[in-house]
Amino acid sequence: MKKIMFAASLLCSVVGFAQIKMPQPSTTQKISQDFGLGKIELTYSRPNIKGRAMLKENSELVPLNQMWRTGANGATRLYFTDKVTMGGSTLDTGSYVLYTIPGKEYWEIVINKGLSNWGTDGYKASEDVVRFKVKAAKMGGAPMETFTFQFANVQAESIELHLMWGNIAVSIPISTNVKDRIRAQVEKALAAETVNPNSYFGAANFYFEWDKDYNKALVNAQKATEANPKAFWIFLLTARIQKELGDKTSAKASAEKCIAIATAADNKDYVRMANELIGKL
Repeated sequence: MKKIMFAASLLCSVVGFAQIKMPQPSTTQKISQDFGLGKIELTYSRPNIKGRAMLKENSELVPLNQMWRTGANGATRLYFTDKVTMGGSTLDTGSYVLYTIPGKEYWEIVINKGLSNWGTDGYKASEDVVRFKVKAAKMGGAPMETFTFQFANVQAESIELHLMWGNIAVSIPISTNVKDRIRAQVEKALAAETVNPNSYFGAANFYFEWDKDYNKALVNAQKATEANPKAFWIFLLTARIQKELGDKTSAKASAEKCIAIATAADNKDYVRMANELIGKL
């Protein structure tokens, strides 16, 4: 009878403890960033320093020259929906593990296929996709208590993944090639037997923003305004193109056309932008 009562008491204790919910010591964060023609997702756990030594030989946190899971708990993961380039190598779409080897001046970045690994357990060099080094920088001000990743300096074909902890910051460059693919889309759309009028505006944008071929941009912008004569946004693009071509008279006329149509449409933003362009002629 005593054994039965003890077992019942133990069971109640376990069940009671299981009902207590507490915050994770190292919280999980998932961040997502649109990039190029796709998206990058990063999932990692965020430890706090809590007064512990870090980034030293055999330190409790992130010892130098030893492979790190780049976070707490499971290894940090990167997921790409489109091809990217890291360290001079092309990475196909899919998921990868991000390991790092911290050094005093440089950190080695390791992109690996070991998705089933727990931290660095099970790591195999044969599953490395690419290894490369980036310079570590010192951050001023108070140390950053919580380990942090962020995407920064987002451009059309380049982006940086920033790693920050304590007073150390590391920038991991990522790039992609979308210009050639966009050009192929533009050329295919313009070569169609019946061109969609919206394709002219897309082509004008591409030749203006990407190729800097202002003559082609102007031809397509003018075709776009012919197809949609009330599109004040196209007239503003036309004015910008004409400005780059050095045709200030035409640029002013196109900007004034934008102002007239945008005013009728009660779009104050385009009225403002067109006036600003005229002021720079």
